[in-house]
Amino acid sequence: MRTNFFPDRQQPMKFADLGLSDELLQAVEQAGYTTPTPIQAQAIPQVQMMRDLIAIAQTGTGKTASFVLPMIDILAHGRRRALMPRSLILEPTRELAAQVAENFEKYGKNHDLKMALLIGGVQMGDQVKALTEGVDVLIATPGRLMDLFERGKILLTGCSLLVIDEADRMLDMGFIPDIENICTKLPPNRQTLLFSATMPPPIKKLADRFLTNPKYIEMARPATANVNIAQFKVPVSARKKRDVLRALLQSEDVKTGIIFCNRKTTVREVNKSLNSYGFSSGEIHGDMDQSARIAELQRFKDGKINILVASDVAARGLDVKGVSHVFNFDTPWHPDDYVHRIGRTGRAGATGRAFTFVTPEDAEAVQNVEKLTGGAIPVFAIESGVAEPEAEREPAAEAPRRERKGRKPREQERDSRSSARREAVDEPRAEQEPRAERKPSAERKPSAERPVRRERHASHEPADEGWNGPVPEFLKQSALA
Repeated sequence: MRTNFFPDRQQPMKFADLGLSDELLQAVEQAGYTTPTPIQAQAIPQVQMMRDLIAIAQTGTGKTASFVLPMIDILAHGRRRALMPRSLILEPTRELAAQVAENFEKYGKNHDLKMALLIGGVQMGDQVKALTEGVDVLIATPGRLMDLFERGKILLTGCSLLVIDEADRMLDMGFIPDIENICTKLPPNRQTLLFSATMPPPIKKLADRFLTNPKYIEMARPATANVNIAQFKVPVSARKKRDVLRALLQSEDVKTGIIFCNRKTTVREVNKSLNSYGFSSGEIHGDMDQSARIAELQRFKDGKINILVASDVAARGLDVKGVSHVFNFDTPWHPDDYVHRIGRTGRAGATGRAFTFVTPEDAEAVQNVEKLTGGAIPVFAIESGVAEPEAEREPAAEAPRRERKGRKPREQERDSRSSARREAVDEPRAEQEPRAERKPSAERKPSAERPVRRERHASHEPADEGWNGPVPEFLKQSALA
């Protein structure tokens, strides 16, 4: 018999108070958890009662376990059938799908449940084989699922439980039409759970269409940042970003950090730069195949590298315990991405620090972030010597600007060759003597060639190093004329 869902409020709630099976509680305890997060405490009982659910909670609050744990107990009783998964979890990215699969393996180790992972970037053969043998839990990205469905390799008529995870991210990535298509192929009397960090109108429309009398749970104001994360914005010029990043990585005592960039090329360049300065870093972005991304992420989780440079493809898919710092090397273009990026730290009650580099061109993007999060982000004052004050950088920057007058300003994202050259030059410049301390030009030994050149220009005589061969006939004729 299950215990009371709502024990005395004076006592902290335990997982044992949620009515989970003894086998599941044992797995949870072995994973190191005893107390559920607020979203878990409210969502798990509703899922167990087979109700449709809409859960709005910020990232890092334990949303995954709030549907994985009750699903394991629900699916513990039942029979598998070939090509007909009993439950379906839709994820927007491969990384999120893989991490949900890890949760099922961790918490379901005492249950006889089979799981299949359908994601792009890997061979279909093993995925089709798993479906043929029958699975209890199917975790999939919409694209690969629809591909296999259209090939006749999967049937959805036996799916009694659907989870739509990170629904707002699905919207950003353009997956809502696919999700609507998938929902029409599922049994109408299924249980549907929708999890999201925000609730934009298209997601509400989706919920109104496909959920039946859902229980609504909202743990925080949409798109608010975790209060355990100390946030800072760092004013910096585009050309000084790498200098400031290296200084912060050293001064902040970063144990485990993630650096987010807006473009894949920037990810590669920043990682290459960090490696050249002796930092233990790796990279993950959309141009890498799935096996390489998984391998790099595993190196980060295992502690073989302590810094991971990532693009937004991984912003909502990274769940690494103990991330102490997040750096937004580029201010995110979309305010929602800011919340999800910094949410990689300060997870499960821990504290974290997040730094966002802000150039003058980022003013509007930062204002949008602060409007969404409901407060101004404090400025982090870089000490002198770490980043030059604007007044000191002005003289060195004026000359190049005058030379390039009339050109279209370059984007912050330079091509890799220009960035590498610029970085190689930036460091030695600081070691050179200031221009004012150099010897005046009058004291320098004049070059022997200069007077010769001036004399030639004055007399218009032919240069000594000119043509030494015979004079062409047509020139002789023109001279005589």
